[in-house]
Amino acid sequence: MASYDLIVIGSGTAAQVAVGRVRAAGWSVAVIDHRPFGGTCALRGCDPKRMLVSGEEAIDAARRMARHGVDGTLAIDWPDLMAFKRTFTDPIPAKQAHRYAELGVDALHGVARFAGPDTIVVEGRTLRARHILIASGARPVPLGIPGEDLVSTSDAFLELQALPRRIVLIGGGYVAAEFSHLAARAGAEVTIQRAERLLPHFDPDLVGWLTPRFEALGIRVETGATVTRVERSGSGLLVHAERQGEPDLSVAADLVVHAAGRGPDLKALDLSAGEVAVQDGRLQLDAHLRSISNPRVYAAGDAAGVGPRLTPVSSHDAKVVAANLLDGPTHQPDYRGVPSVAFTLPPIAAVGLSEEAARRGGVALRVNAASTPDWFTARRLAEPVYGHKLLIDEDTDLILGAHLVGPNADEVINVFGLAIRHGLTAADLRSTMFAYPTGASDVGYMLT
Repeated sequence: MASYDLIVIGSGTAAQVAVGRVRAAGWSVAVIDHRPFGGTCALRGCDPKRMLVSGEEAIDAARRMARHGVDGTLAIDWPDLMAFKRTFTDPIPAKQAHRYAELGVDALHGVARFAGPDTIVVEGRTLRARHILIASGARPVPLGIPGEDLVSTSDAFLELQALPRRIVLIGGGYVAAEFSHLAARAGAEVTIQRAERLLPHFDPDLVGWLTPRFEALGIRVETGATVTRVERSGSGLLVHAERQGEPDLSVAADLVVHAAGRGPDLKALDLSAGEVAVQDGRLQLDAHLRSISNPRVYAAGDAAGVGPRLTPVSSHDAKVVAANLLDGPTHQPDYRGVPSVAFTLPPIAAVGLSEEAARRGGVALRVNAASTPDWFTARRLAEPVYGHKLLIDEDTDLILGAHLVGPNADEVINVFGLAIRHGLTAADLRSTMFAYPTGASDVGYMLT
């Protein structure tokens, strides 16, 4: 039986960071993944998505500037755009395997499961470890509806060789918003079926300012609608939903995509055999990201499900876990100032507290909010959507939350994330001299 200091289940961002740190300390390590090495972000998530958005950005810019000095018609060539994406994603598994070999890490393919508190079985091999890190990522939550097997995943959408004409997205969060913008600009008819409001993780006022862009793209957004079943209809599919007063909203589709959320991917691990406590589908962890029932086991990233489900959080978790493995369980994650972005066009971004949460905190709150499409940043790009909402503690002048929509929101939000994480005040940012004219140079005006 092979023995290791650490076995890592998963090969994404959290796994890569943790492996690098403990190998530098001389630990023996094995990595196990039943999918190609590289993880969600690099292969099936944020990176390939942004590669596709690059084509969308070119189309959007040309259309906005069509009557402002730009002449010509552009269109997305979906197969070519996918080929461009694959120039990034296709080499990753081999590169990752090569990196593991260079580090002296045993990299194994197969489905891992616990066979004891310190024992993992994979493809008939039994491995033992002093410590085990669960970094298995996330998987779509079950929809629990008839015809669920007819619903595709976001992973599959990112591998489409041809774009279907009619697409229905179940859910209304990041994935639905981003994929709907991309597909609509590529020529598809898109419907979003959402039980709650669109983009619920972002400020409702800013979502309201962004919503006309969905309408302009011809995206049909059915909020308040709950999908009840999916069935075949001729050569396509039929999605049935209900809403108060409308018992059967049906939409025809050639592709239906699950965009209703993801949860920790733990099902195949047989955690009970490893004496790893789980409640409501989530690992029970202490403040150090360690299993409360089996101290040999840690978790990081989406599998841990503690911090926001974002790639920087996976990396941060892995650094915390590696420090605890090497130093003893004394380190805790710190999720202050983690920005999040939905890469619609234009993007929408947030960091820190929502207005509702800030008001619940009982602080003396100053809210700077405005829709500002007349500002230079928006006007030079002929972009009709631009706005901000900043939440500032009147007593301390600390920034409690920042919410942006419009050009450069995905970059400028990092300035506010820096401020929140490191205790910079509104006065500190107002006194900062940013390059002009840039998106960041608007920060001072947002805070005035």
